[in-house]
Amino acid sequence: MFSRIDDFRESWEEETQSTLKVYRNLTDASLAQAVKPGGRTLGRIVWHTTMSLRDIMDEAKQPIPGPHGEDPQPPLPEIIRQYEATAKVLEETVSKHWTDAMLQEKVPMYGEHWTRGRVLGVLVVHQAHHRGQMTVLMRQAGLLVPGVCGPAYEDWATYNMPPQT
Repeated sequence: MFSRIDDFRESWEEETQSTLKVYRNLTDASLAQAVKPGGRTLGRIVWHTTMSLRDIMDEAKQPIPGPHGEDPQPPLPEIIRQYEATAKVLEETVSKHWTDAMLQEKVPMYGEHWTRGRVLGVLVVHQAHHRGQMTVLMRQAGLLVPGVCGPAYEDWATYNMPPQT
């Protein structure tokens, strides 16, 4: 939960860059990697994460442009472009239309009432949750996983250190 817009903005910028780091290590072929036969694919998780930015803001009664709902999944370069644009407009919209005092106001969210500060916190946590899923599927697809919250396994070599177990 956030109580200051500036704190959200700082966190959001870092989280956006972390998500883009993961997205940019994907390949179009890797998007077909499934959790299990018939389960969600890496592409579906990536696209869901992108669409959820608008969907969550729509639910919070602060609509922003961007992909949403069941929009068909485009190729990876377009997903990255749409994620980057939507994440930017989300930050700009919150900065322009919400104040620190407004973060304590409650808004209807998914049958409950959340503070706007919680909405912003959920945006960050939701994205981090799906990044974790993505990195597991990336390993299964044979892709290099970037370090986002500390070094990835392969990053330890750049520090001239053995990988942490």
